[in-house]
Amino acid sequence: MKKEKKDLSFILNHLGEERQEYYGAVSPPIFQTSNFCSPTVSSLRDKLKTELELPFYTRGFNPTTGILCKKLAALEGTEDALVFSSGSAAVAAAVMSVVKTGDHIVCVAKPYSWTNNLLSKYLSKYGVTTTFVNGEGSEEFENAIENNTRLIYLESPNSLTFEIQDIRAIAEMARSRNIITIIDNSYNSPLNQSPFDMGIDLIIHSATKYLSGHSDIVAGAVCGSRARIQKMFAEEYMTLGGVISPHDSWLMLRGLRTLELRVNRSAESTQKIVDFLEGNSKIDKVFYPFAKSNPQLGLAKKQMKQGGGLFSVQLKTKKELQVERFCDSLKYFLIATSWGGYESLAFPLCALAASKSFENPLPINMVRFYIGIEEADLLIEDLEQALSMID
Repeated sequence: MKKEKKDLSFILNHLGEERQEYYGAVSPPIFQTSNFCSPTVSSLRDKLKTELELPFYTRGFNPTTGILCKKLAALEGTEDALVFSSGSAAVAAAVMSVVKTGDHIVCVAKPYSWTNNLLSKYLSKYGVTTTFVNGEGSEEFENAIENNTRLIYLESPNSLTFEIQDIRAIAEMARSRNIITIIDNSYNSPLNQSPFDMGIDLIIHSATKYLSGHSDIVAGAVCGSRARIQKMFAEEYMTLGGVISPHDSWLMLRGLRTLELRVNRSAESTQKIVDFLEGNSKIDKVFYPFAKSNPQLGLAKKQMKQGGGLFSVQLKTKKELQVERFCDSLKYFLIATSWGGYESLAFPLCALAASKSFENPLPINMVRFYIGIEEADLLIEDLEQALSMID
């Protein structure tokens, strides 16, 4: 069932905030408690009947987190949402709520590394198989379907090379075959893409990114129908226990206040910077959904309102030392992973060679950038001086 979206300003600033219940507090209180008592056995019984909605134990429901869930569901236009202690926890719970031993998954190629690990290494131990497809054409998903296919997993776009899938076409095809669809919508945030409106069953976010926006918490979220969220709550959420703390929920509520301002500022600056880089002689290729050179630009404009703040480039050099010199010369970009905060970042893929947790099949001359809320012209000047370091 589709839930009508409310006014964005109302969602971010007022939805779920019953201030009269909290002494008129403008900012929601942090219910920093693990346990909630009941005045009678009868009221305790009522809480246990609806543990998703009433405070009994913070692992199940906490009022601060409850406000956050209402806002996230409204932002995605879904009936309900759950918030987790990390994006990886959200991915795992969502996928495991759908599949069982003997089931088959079709997943887009090159998903987030820990999603790939979950599908290709962890779930395979329990008899769940996965087929990875490039996914630039919806027929690739259809051709990969087997008799036991239960789930199609999308990431449109992914967060390194930014390939896009035709979300509506895949959702319609999956629904006609009684296959559940999940999408990681972290790159876009709910503001730039609305997968539920295109027929997707469950929407995942690494809430560490845009939704919190200040690089001070790690969190994840799953949005979907009331029935799917209730099932996930009763099983994967409560059993695995990957719940967010009340304080982190409060920090995320604070971050949501500026979501629209941050996302729009980042997107506007990024487009300006991408345009600059596409014309630079030291850049071999730009990976960005709204880049003029992107062969999927038409599809991007069809299902996305605008590009996000994340993009990658291939530098016009094959020498790793040149890549390092370029990155080390940047003055206003922090060399770090993640994205979605207020700060601009550079992440050189050549550094992954030192990690035991990640495999890097991508070229060593690739650098991923995130554009924060700094002035675009300042960042362009910084990129220009760093590019001059490449011979």
